[in-house]
Amino acid sequence: MAYRKFGADKLFDGYRFLDEKVLITDKDGIIQDIVSRSEAGDDVQQFSGILSPGFINCHCHLELSHMKGMIPEGTGLVKFVLDVVEQRHPGRQAGFAEEEISEAIQKAEDEMLANGIVATGDICNNGLTIPQKTKGRIYYHNFIEASGFNPQIAAERFQRSVNFFREYGKNYSIPIDSNSIVPHAPYSVADELWDLIIGFPGNHLFTIHNQETAGENEWFRHKLGELTNLYGKMNIDTSFFHASGKSSLQTYLPKFLDNQSLILVHNVHTSEEDIVFAKNSGQKIQWCLCPNANHYITRQLPPVDLLMKHDCEIVLGTDSLASNHQLNILGEIKTMRRHFPHIEMETMFKWATSNGAKALQMDTLLGSFEKGKKPGVVLTDTLYTFSRRIQ
Repeated sequence: MAYRKFGADKLFDGYRFLDEKVLITDKDGIIQDIVSRSEAGDDVQQFSGILSPGFINCHCHLELSHMKGMIPEGTGLVKFVLDVVEQRHPGRQAGFAEEEISEAIQKAEDEMLANGIVATGDICNNGLTIPQKTKGRIYYHNFIEASGFNPQIAAERFQRSVNFFREYGKNYSIPIDSNSIVPHAPYSVADELWDLIIGFPGNHLFTIHNQETAGENEWFRHKLGELTNLYGKMNIDTSFFHASGKSSLQTYLPKFLDNQSLILVHNVHTSEEDIVFAKNSGQKIQWCLCPNANHYITRQLPPVDLLMKHDCEIVLGTDSLASNHQLNILGEIKTMRRHFPHIEMETMFKWATSNGAKALQMDTLLGSFEKGKKPGVVLTDTLYTFSRRIQ
């Protein structure tokens, strides 16, 4: 059997940094062993920098890649959501043809590959990303998004999502269960739609946009705040809605079943009380941070220290090119490092690799240098300015 041997200044195995070690794979990239440099023998490819498993992007909207630079920064979530709804579709005011959108999707995937991303949790509201995904260059878990705050359209909206779920299942499959139907956000899903989503057969891995704006909590506590502007501009009748008197997270989290895993995304306005509530719920929860998108939209960042204080399982995402200048997990790490310099790089690399693979339920394949896995090999320079895949 032909082997490849990789050495570098440091080796990150998915859990910790190792010194004076050599990674051994077969010719197809399947991990065989990690050995000391003295045991590695000849033919070691030596690199300057850090070798790690491929990065996992737990939250992206690949289908919005054509919107790069279209929405100004710092407008707030409500304005951002309205702009996305108005401009995302082909043939509307923005005037994008499907061919242009497809080209942008391919270019965005090229960017993720170049930056060392090997798997992505991707939000899907249409089938436009299927042709690119069938090329098999990146592993995807497709989160087919369902939304609709009006109870009267719940069945129609759910059937639309089911149709896309079947389209993805027919055209995109990998050796793991790779598609789910998920709620968009607490403020955009009626109870009737919630019931259909949660009860959909086989739905076991969920993601949801959580507490991205302070107005989300204000809406659930008091039926007040900035979301009233969103509903008004979208002509959504909210007369049926009654405030729970609790935060958004504490209102919707009990809807999930015990055997269902959940990736909470953004978490900018998640309180310590919410974190304790989530920890005590018994739910399997990962907390996905997208700091560059949060800064892009609201100039805010999530309460990272609180999440770490309570030993929350943290993962990273890029969000979309509508809310970010790049699809680069190292770029998210650099932003975290700038604002939270006390967090060890070893910790953040774990968020980007083994934690992310576990969150997307791909950890039998990806996320760490363990025998039999094929996680990809990524080189990052010691100044953390760039990353690229070398296998």
